[in-house]
Amino acid sequence: MSRPQAVIFDIGNVLAEWHPERVYDRLIGRARRERLFAEIDLHWMNALIDTGAPFRDTVQAWADDHPEWSAEIQLWHDRWIEMFSPVIPGAVRLLDALRAKGVPVFALTNFGIDTFAYARTQYDFLNHFDRAYVSGEMGVIKPDPRIYEMVEADCGLPPESLLFTDDRADNIAAADRRGWRTHQFESWQGWARRLVAEELLTEKEAGL
Repeated sequence: MSRPQAVIFDIGNVLAEWHPERVYDRLIGRARRERLFAEIDLHWMNALIDTGAPFRDTVQAWADDHPEWSAEIQLWHDRWIEMFSPVIPGAVRLLDALRAKGVPVFALTNFGIDTFAYARTQYDFLNHFDRAYVSGEMGVIKPDPRIYEMVEADCGLPPESLLFTDDRADNIAAADRRGWRTHQFESWQGWARRLVAEELLTEKEAGL
């Protein structure tokens, strides 16, 4: 099989960590955070944002609907950048190494319109993709098969020529069903080894 024609990165927990619970544990304590997340489905709220709902207005509406948790829900907006951190330096270096070799590099990410725009002002590597497929702008989130179809239609490349990494098994499985080459991300080193195996980078270029 020939080398991939494009490499597609998920972003959260691939290029930067995404752990809202960790921030809440620090700010309000684990016990209170566990109560909050048991009573209020903040990850569903975030999925609405990732599908295109406005960031500030959505968080405010949920805070208004749950006055007993209003201050805690507002933290999702006010401390959001802390939830999307720290950067995973090894993975960012792989992104840069691929670009240096002239390999087309795309993003396919569940991300809100407003949050992605903000994140790009904080993390310059988010501006380095040849194409960025952002769920909030597309109106559909992974693992819905439509988002993969939209990527194929836009980039014009055959599914078997796309190499995709994502930390979530359901997102990987959906890409597998489309015929994409896939790698479930667990560490930047594992991803580096896959890029070497695909003959996209040498071990030295991959930092191994």
